[in-house]
Order: sequence, then C-alpha cells, then structure tokens
Amino acid sequence: MTRELEEEMKTSLVEGKLPCAEAFRIAKKLKVAPKQVGDMANQMNIRVSSCQLGCFP
Repeated sequence: MTRELEEEMKTSLVEGKLPCAEAFRIAKKLKVAPKQVGDMANQMNIRVSSCQLGCFP
C-alpha cells in the first residue's frame, strides 16, 4: 500500500505540490484516512497546497 500511495501522490503533483483536493481523492481511491496521505506527504517532503479545511498545514 505504501508504494501505491507514493506513486499516486507523485503523479498528482502540481508544480511540486499536492493539491488538497487530490490528497482527499487519493485517500478515497486507496481507502485510507486523509491523515495517512498527509503523513506520507510529510515523509516525502511534499507540501500540500490549497487546503481549505486546515487538515494539511
């Protein structure tokens, strides 16, 4: 699952950042919590952009 999550995130980057809407889409697609996507983004040093809910500071 970790490898699949990493690949989804890498292919969803926009100007080196992961849009919040994409983070939620990935979480839904892979059936994981949005926090898990955020944690992986932190591990991969990827910034989440355009977060409207404050889930990804």
